[in-house]
Amino acid sequence: MVEYCELAPNLKISRILMGLWQIADMEKGGTKLDPEETAKAMSPYVDTGFTTFDMADHYGSAEVIAGTFNKKRLHGNTLQLLTKWVPKPGVITQKDVQIAVELSLKRMQLDTLDLLQFHAWNYADPNWLDCLFWLQKLKEEGLIRHIGLTNFDTAHLRIVVSSGIDIVSNQVCYSLIDQRARDQMATVCEQFGLKILAYGALAGGFLSEKWIDQPEPSIPKLSTWSEMKYKRFINVTGGWEKFQQLLKTVHEIAKKHNKSIANIAIKYMLEQPAVGGVIIGARLGKKEHIKENLKVFEFQLDKDDKNRIREFQMQLDPVHSDCGDEYRKTPILTATGDMTHHFDTVPTPFTPINMNSKRTKVLSGTIWEDMAGYSRAIRKGNRIFVSGTTATHGERMIGGNDPAAQAHFVIDKIQGAIESLGGKLEDVVRTRIFINNINDWESVARAHGERFKDIQPANTLVEARLVGEGYLVEIEADAIVNLEN
Repeated sequence: MVEYCELAPNLKISRILMGLWQIADMEKGGTKLDPEETAKAMSPYVDTGFTTFDMADHYGSAEVIAGTFNKKRLHGNTLQLLTKWVPKPGVITQKDVQIAVELSLKRMQLDTLDLLQFHAWNYADPNWLDCLFWLQKLKEEGLIRHIGLTNFDTAHLRIVVSSGIDIVSNQVCYSLIDQRARDQMATVCEQFGLKILAYGALAGGFLSEKWIDQPEPSIPKLSTWSEMKYKRFINVTGGWEKFQQLLKTVHEIAKKHNKSIANIAIKYMLEQPAVGGVIIGARLGKKEHIKENLKVFEFQLDKDDKNRIREFQMQLDPVHSDCGDEYRKTPILTATGDMTHHFDTVPTPFTPINMNSKRTKVLSGTIWEDMAGYSRAIRKGNRIFVSGTTATHGERMIGGNDPAAQAHFVIDKIQGAIESLGGKLEDVVRTRIFINNINDWESVARAHGERFKDIQPANTLVEARLVGEGYLVEIEADAIVNLEN
């Protein structure tokens, strides 16, 4: 019998969710699936108890197909349709947000979206926060029942929650080979009462008996986008030989329980802290694994099983950085290995303004800049000077009373200013940190350490009275562009 999770008030989901990203793969090359025929393939899942489907605005015709199925209303209120909004980088207006939500509602033939999950490409551009505040407004108006995130890292998840945006979940890659969400992400989610929705649990089908003792495939010869994507994850976690050892270890556990490798892989992820559900790809009308997925709820992993898996995971090379960074930092772990499939360019967060032949400035639009007559940052030659920066965005203070959240947002603004002037965060050679309360020093220092651990600029941290109620930290930075050493 299928297990369910109370993801949020008035939203109970099946713990195995059917992911419809395969629709985009099935429609690549210009093919369009017939919505009526494809929608029929959703019935066996719902009849069996797999009532939750996860999709996105860019998963081909997924929202239309789900809407066609929803229109028939054969299943009363038992169906949960979760979607995502993944806008391209650049300026997004409140009207754009409204249009995007209304488009999903129209495609899915709904009056209210059960869960809208938001993806941000570039944290250095604070427009992503505007989008979430506008989504919050649409939630209050009843167009959205709940807001979630997708591919957010721990620091920016903390910023969102601490800034008063009401979210319930974060959908991230989380599997036997990708354990980034195990520590900080799970801890923060449990702290704030959020659930992780884990995708990639079967590594695009590689966590299967059919790959045992098979020669290593080359990415260009793989048949699906999922296979191409997760072969890159296998490469960065130790390669094909290590993956074969993992497969054989999990296969032994599977035989012990008379189950499949896929069953073990899903079960292990469902038992991780903060995980509300695991998303499994469904190729509607092509392949069904309904009976196979039901077996996940027939057994329990014992302590020895979990220890064997964990011991082997510790032998794998960790996937770089934090959750979602595969879309923001090299190595890019997508089907194509770059971002060309998603967008062409990333506009700068702020508009550079030439003051004269030698100086360029950027403004971030805070009230302080006009009032006190200064720029967020100035570039002269190959040097960039960033003013003391607080967690201010427009008229809002970001991060609430969380010093780490404020510090991360401040560093985002500093990064955005430097990138807008032709540099990058790695060019920073000096930071100065001012904290309002010395008791916050460690939280702020750790946030600085997370963002600058590979840069390690010269730094000073002091306690100082900050201007403005509620501000806990202010940071300024100097950068030198095109350093040779």
